[in-house]
Amino acid sequence: MSRTKQFRIGVQNQPGAVAAIARALGNAKINILALLGTAQGASGTVQLVVEDSGRAKKALDEAKITYEETTAEQYELPNKPGALAEYLEKLAEKGVSLNPIYATGHKDGKTVTVVYGVEAEGAAAAAKAATNR
Repeated sequence: MSRTKQFRIGVQNQPGAVAAIARALGNAKINILALLGTAQGASGTVQLVVEDSGRAKKALDEAKITYEETTAEQYELPNKPGALAEYLEKLAEKGVSLNPIYATGHKDGKTVTVVYGVEAEGAAAAAKAATNR
């Protein structure tokens, strides 16, 4: 398990909203590693992890895209049935509440990376659960 920076961006639920974010980062040559987009009604939220958070902040600022930068945990799992359930059950046993949670697969097809946010007190429990894997 490792810590990473996650960006949370509020958007209008309309065509092109996520494309504008992707374009701002793409023009700055910043690779998006994981992305979660949700919408309810007229608005939505995009959460993403990038390769270089410092450069991403600069690109988002230059594009006048408002964001919140938070810390998230990421954990690599084998890409096999039950691996996610096993890991999440250990976190649940430790009382870790996840918000948000999303995953991205790797090109090799053998592993996936799970990204999740946790409350401050849950972060220590998440770290302990990961080491007991």
